[in-house]
Amino acid sequence: MNITPATLPKTMTVIEITEPGGPEVLTLATRPLPQPGPRDVLIRIAYAGVNRPDVLQRMGLYPPPPGASDVPGLEAAGEIVALGGEVKGWTIGDQVCALLTGGGYGEFATADAGSCLPTPVGLSLCEAASLPETAFTVWANLFDDAALKPGETLLVHGGTSGIGVMAIGMAKAIGAKVIATSGTREKCAAVRKLGADAAYNYAEDAWEAEITASGGADVVLDMAGGDFVERNLACLKEGGRHVSIAFLRGPTASINILAIMRKRLRLSGSTMKARQPTEKARLAADLLKTIWPLIEAGKIRPVIDEVFTLKDASKAHARMESGVHIGKIVLKIG
Repeated sequence: MNITPATLPKTMTVIEITEPGGPEVLTLATRPLPQPGPRDVLIRIAYAGVNRPDVLQRMGLYPPPPGASDVPGLEAAGEIVALGGEVKGWTIGDQVCALLTGGGYGEFATADAGSCLPTPVGLSLCEAASLPETAFTVWANLFDDAALKPGETLLVHGGTSGIGVMAIGMAKAIGAKVIATSGTREKCAAVRKLGADAAYNYAEDAWEAEITASGGADVVLDMAGGDFVERNLACLKEGGRHVSIAFLRGPTASINILAIMRKRLRLSGSTMKARQPTEKARLAADLLKTIWPLIEAGKIRPVIDEVFTLKDASKAHARMESGVHIGKIVLKIG
């Protein structure tokens, strides 16, 4: 480290996963203060976002990548309090939001300097903490991979989830049409208020038939997997792109290969957690150039569902698993 302020504590409070299981396995614990590597910053965390991968990690289904903290938490916002020796472009005291490989559910965490972004002007640290995981994921998949363009139509499942809300906001901000699905009529009304042009109840509606009848979709951002994949492909236009980022309905799907060939469809998928730091830094630069100005102009706004204290992380996970949330669930750390 270049600088180690004398006021930094030796230990910190974190949330540990005592064993794979339900929300009750999240418990407070004391850990040594993490030390930043040469290209890392140390952040005093004010708020941390809660994401579906955190839930999967708690259940023992999504382990951290090698070398990452086993403390859950993939995004946070706060103040830089120490720098690695090779860090450039950041200084002690900068307020940032950061994509993490883990460690967000704690008072301090290290982050690769390239995975940090300045807190957008006009946003609170709470709002900023809700951005990185969803913004990086949506940008990488919808724009970097699927190349969603103005005037095209996006279908996004789970429209009231953190990813869904961000996808709606980003797509509308660049001039795309958005169709979203949700599990209740109330949530469908909510996603329309968030900007979706149309919304379908995936539990009741024959959404693929209705989307096909209305002209179809150019891009599908799919968090459902399972039986939804075949239905997604059915409503894609010629040259459509299907991007998988989760599989809440199961990791396997039956698809018609001939349909893919006839319509020249492209299927892809990715995870964010294990990407290399250089790749995340490239995505961060794209976000800073393209999406951050839209956030600061108010054209994309984070949606906060509920804020919990760190000691109530189990309640935050229970709320996420209930499926009633609209937008991001956040933990108040500092």
